[in-house]
Amino acid sequence: MGRILRWSLRLLLGFVVISVLWVGLYRFVAPPITFTMIGDALGGHSIDKRWRPLSQIDPNMARAVIAGEDARFCQHSGFDYEAIVKAYARTQRDGRVRGGSTISQQTAKNAFLIQGGGFVRKGFEAWFTFLIEILWGKRRIMEVYLNIAETGIGTYGVDAAAERYFGHDASHLSPSEAGRIAAVLPLPKKRAAVAPHGFTRRHGNAITRRASVVRNDGLDACLR
Repeated sequence: MGRILRWSLRLLLGFVVISVLWVGLYRFVAPPITFTMIGDALGGHSIDKRWRPLSQIDPNMARAVIAGEDARFCQHSGFDYEAIVKAYARTQRDGRVRGGSTISQQTAKNAFLIQGGGFVRKGFEAWFTFLIEILWGKRRIMEVYLNIAETGIGTYGVDAAAERYFGHDASHLSPSEAGRIAAVLPLPKKRAAVAPHGFTRRHGNAITRRASVVRNDGLDACLR
């Protein structure tokens, strides 16, 4: 029993050290690939991605994802407990699983973990979310998120999305264009930002309206 305990503690310590070094590296180095990208490549899809610093991404894009994904991004420390409680209540009410993940949690998942995995993955996600909030800060979290989030089949990051859907890079995006890209994020393999219809169009328009509130109320202040 003592030997098992010692080995368990060594494994735990090794994981902590490796994960801290990994997160620390990505504070300065762009993630070269993610497990989601690997899955796409193994599925026969080409990967279209390109890195663009946050300073060179139109501010409309960050405002749109805050409006669509995480209105309290600049206020919380990685976990929006109020949103989690509301998501749980909605799930209990209508039986449909609702997400309460913040942009920080999604970034941790996208950069370091697989998409599936249930509660085990959620545990690792919480740990990596804690680390990136401590070691990266909000601007780096948003920068990584906007560069590695899946924005279409085989398409990653908002710069590749802007080129795919609108024929130009992400350095200049209209509020409407940014809203359409943000609307794709929850289901990137099933939605398209160009000529959107149905829910995607309505959701994109709603995000565009809310993004103006993000700007006017300073909800993106941590990125300025």
